[in-house]
Amino acid sequence: MKIKFIVLFTAIALSFTSCVSTKSTLQNVNDNAPIPQLTSANTFLLSEFSRDPKYGYHPDYPINVFYQNTKDLTINQERFLNALSGPNGEKIFFKKLEICCPFPTKNCEMGGGFLDVYEVTWVRKKQPIQLYLNIYEKGALMVPMGFGLAK
Repeated sequence: MKIKFIVLFTAIALSFTSCVSTKSTLQNVNDNAPIPQLTSANTFLLSEFSRDPKYGYHPDYPINVFYQNTKDLTINQERFLNALSGPNGEKIFFKKLEICCPFPTKNCEMGGGFLDVYEVTWVRKKQPIQLYLNIYEKGALMVPMGFGLAK
């Protein structure tokens, strides 16, 4: 059983590292970005609105929410998404669709990470929106264009 685990782990590690480019295409990484404050509702306290139409909507401009440890893989994504609303204050609904877009990072033991793609919608929103979130890097957290702040 232990040998099967080692072989499986090695195969996964090799396939993972072979898919990762050696140069990152991420454009909005900032290791010096402050850690966002939390509200009493356990969401990120956001105050800036992005003026970049690619922010969050394009894999080279993901929302960099980072994480503290492997127990908290999705907590910062949820803190970020729960801080958002539709453009008129509508409650949003979100679900993780997939992972994509491998990239190199020093913030993962494997040397690479993936982006998480979330589908976001709200009542009377005809077409869902796809946002790219990155748990491996830090960056300035802003409200993407087309969204508002949850109350």
